[in-house]
Amino acid sequence: MFKTIIIVVAVTVVCLIALAVVDKVTTDITNPTTTLNTRTSEKEGLEITLEGEVSHPGVYLVPLSSTLGDALSAAGGVTSNADPKAYDTSLVLEDGWGCYIAPLYDNSNTCSADPIVKACINTATAEKLKGLSCFTSTLADKIVSYRTEQGSFRRLEEIKNVSGIGPATWEKCKNYITLKD
Repeated sequence: MFKTIIIVVAVTVVCLIALAVVDKVTTDITNPTTTLNTRTSEKEGLEITLEGEVSHPGVYLVPLSSTLGDALSAAGGVTSNADPKAYDTSLVLEDGWGCYIAPLYDNSNTCSADPIVKACINTATAEKLKGLSCFTSTLADKIVSYRTEQGSFRRLEEIKNVSGIGPATWEKCKNYITLKD
């Protein structure tokens, strides 16, 4: 009988420990903002991903209130093929942003002496945007409408906020658009 009591007590203790673990896991899953807010408030910098015509593409941790110019400096600058109309070095960065630096010349054609034909997403008419092979007439109209309602695009990646522009369209258009004329 004494053995039975010990076994019952041991099983009860194990069950209580298991319930405490399950409760902790369930709380973390159903309330993830607690963990995320703690981590965000402890951050001392911004995590930025630089891609495209950057000397050393990758993920960089830059100080709070950094500009794109600061991040590009940390990455060794831009390549000689970077299109200066496709980015703004004075842009104040936000945590988690990715910044793509578009090429001026087509990378797949090493003998190309002519720049890529592009359109400025901040000023181009829908007709001009339709002239690019990457935009349908519907998407071109949506870009102009978005720009009218939301204001100028500050970085190329913001075009993904336009309804209908997903990852595939972004990949097709990212080298054919600029922020400035």
